[in-house]
Amino acid sequence: MHRERFYTLTVSCPDRVGIVAAVSGFFAKHGGWILETSLHAEPPDTTGIAKYFMRLEIKADSLPFDLEHLRGEFQAIADEFNMSWQITDSAERKRVAILVSNQGHCLHDLLARWQSKELDVEIPCVISNHESLRRLVDWLGIPFHYVPVTPENKAEAFAQMGKILADANPDVIVLARYMQILSPELCAQYPGQIINIHHSFLPSFVGGKPYHQAFERGVKLIGSTCHYVTADLDQGPIIEQDVIRIDHSDSVEDMVRYGKDIEKTVLARSLRQHLEGRVLIHGNKTIVFR
Repeated sequence: MHRERFYTLTVSCPDRVGIVAAVSGFFAKHGGWILETSLHAEPPDTTGIAKYFMRLEIKADSLPFDLEHLRGEFQAIADEFNMSWQITDSAERKRVAILVSNQGHCLHDLLARWQSKELDVEIPCVISNHESLRRLVDWLGIPFHYVPVTPENKAEAFAQMGKILADANPDVIVLARYMQILSPELCAQYPGQIINIHHSFLPSFVGGKPYHQAFERGVKLIGSTCHYVTADLDQGPIIEQDVIRIDHSDSVEDMVRYGKDIEKTVLARSLRQHLEGRVLIHGNKTIVFR
């Protein structure tokens, strides 16, 4: 991947003739150097509307203006084609808030990638409903917030989490095996900004103890799914999945152990794809540009 500073443009809009010509012509007109282009057309849905998706990377110093000016200049094209769009700057580090419960394997993996600069982001906070991972997070100098959640205090707990997250101002919230169902209010406040790692190959075995469910069903493949969080449990748009083969000799404990490795890699891949603007939501599906 190129390391020079670049802007990333992502677009979704009704499909029609002239979209690519208009966008590429806009950047050519201003001397913009397009480094990478990804395009995808979806056929008409049940409403009869076809959708078009686009992702471009443009060399920042090839343009004669800054990011805010670029957004202003591009608005006319966005209006003409009825685009949902955004432009981001590779020089601006994204802010990733992490929620976790007792199982720390996904958190450990993300923090190791962050510490080694493989994941070049800011982590403004880690929130947990357990104290068990505090020492690790404190040692790394990241603010740790303990917010216990019980059936009796859920409304107050999620209101407290909402305040913490508002102060943290995250670009994305990662549920790194956070074993609580978020409130509908939090889901609505951060649409398309909360990603969850689920220890199952969804839509199979939703809810709790999916490895136990898989064991009882006698499946030969188990997997993990990273998806966006919505108010519907484990039903959000899927970003990434992976599987591993098992057989009759594997116990539930074996499956849990195998699954942890998949969970870490699927979550890390999904987070990177999200941060790089490679994931565009289309209803309950995603378009993922590799």
